[in-house]
Amino acid sequence: MGILVCGGAMIQCTFGAAPGTLNVLPMNRVLTSMPIANIMDNKPIMNITPFGMCNSPSNPTVAAATAAAFGVLTPMPCVPVTAAPWAPGSPTVLVANMPALNNSSKCMCNWGGVIQVVNPGQATIQVP
Repeated sequence: MGILVCGGAMIQCTFGAAPGTLNVLPMNRVLTSMPIANIMDNKPIMNITPFGMCNSPSNPTVAAATAAAFGVLTPMPCVPVTAAPWAPGSPTVLVANMPALNNSSKCMCNWGGVIQVVNPGQATIQVP
């Protein structure tokens, strides 16, 4: 069983240099000590904070900086671009009519990074 993810959870991107935070707005109206996340809490900047510097060669700013440095990979500031929701989520537990987010869910960044939950923000509520 997975652990339910709530606001303040620590997340990490495979191309990011530092961990980020998952911000969950209280509009879902389901709380632990913080609002509980669902799979649609995937909005860049609003829900998924930047991960320091981005190392993905697919990121246009990294590609431009690398080209300007004659091919030496040059990280640039991260701006997550997440168009798809978190997957898979918890199929049997709904939060605001969407599957609840558990600690095994992943979110894809358009620049090729995989965002995963490092610390779910709470440790007492488990979901299937």
